[in-house]
Amino acid sequence: MGKVAFIFPGQGAQHPGMGKDFYENFQESRLVFEEANEYLNMDIRKLCFEGPHEDLIRTENTQPAILTTSIAMMKALEKEGIDCDYTAGLSLGEYTALVKSSGVKFSDAVRLVKIRGKLMQETVPEGLGGMAAILGLDKDKILEAIEEVKGKYLVEIANFNSPEQIVITGEREGVQLVCDKVLDMGAKKAVLLPVSAPFHSSLLKEAEVKLKKELETTTLFDLEKELISNVDAKPVVKKEEVKEKLVKQVSRSVLWQESIEFLINRGVDTFIEVGPGKSLSGFVKRISKLINRKVDTLYVNSIETLHSTVNSLKEGGKI
Repeated sequence: MGKVAFIFPGQGAQHPGMGKDFYENFQESRLVFEEANEYLNMDIRKLCFEGPHEDLIRTENTQPAILTTSIAMMKALEKEGIDCDYTAGLSLGEYTALVKSSGVKFSDAVRLVKIRGKLMQETVPEGLGGMAAILGLDKDKILEAIEEVKGKYLVEIANFNSPEQIVITGEREGVQLVCDKVLDMGAKKAVLLPVSAPFHSSLLKEAEVKLKKELETTTLFDLEKELISNVDAKPVVKKEEVKEKLVKQVSRSVLWQESIEFLINRGVDTFIEVGPGKSLSGFVKRISKLINRKVDTLYVNSIETLHSTVNSLKEGGKI
């Protein structure tokens, strides 16, 4: 019997209206939004459902908003009797995976990611950092382009998302320069991302130190499910290890492709993306194709996709 992994999105998946249908249809989901409102002392529900967009894309708001929405959607999926063997999340999504794995209480996680977002936002003055997604060019060529700007600008790889997509991060002017270079080298696209900080770059070392202090005062638990870590694509279950990896994750590259390959090699043949958007499902499809393995990719980002996911699992004999 194949195994199931729940995977959770990171920043960039947000949009006004997310989670509203779950709030209106599931008591379990409603309680998640209410708990987040209470612990954050802000109307996260209104922010998720109505925006405005410019408030929703502020990092310190985006992170708790996506975490809350993803957990609310997951609660509805669990109510339908669906569970998983493994969890993983892209960047911020790792905190959602941690909640699912019982490594941290939701109330602590939502508080932590708001602080994490604020630290990331404040460490590099707005406008100085940037990120870009590069499509259709291999890692070595991208590293070559980064090498050419070294010394003048700090640019690093933020995410190894899939065989088709790598995200770079660093000083905005350097990121732009690398984009120009990779297009000359044959990249299909180089798209600047609408983010307010250079995530997963060594420019955020200071945020890492401050986050470590926050984690010292947060109660973590050993995990009930194996979580595949962003920083080394290996499973974690011990709370001490979780803490260490969450700190490193701030300034290290996200090894998403490697994490998915690890899960497939562990026998996972069904990936369910839970949360706004569906970009992770696209990454999983491309990664599985690259290593020539057949997997099912499902996602839950609306009541409709919840029902179609549950039906697919029933038809496939997974529940």
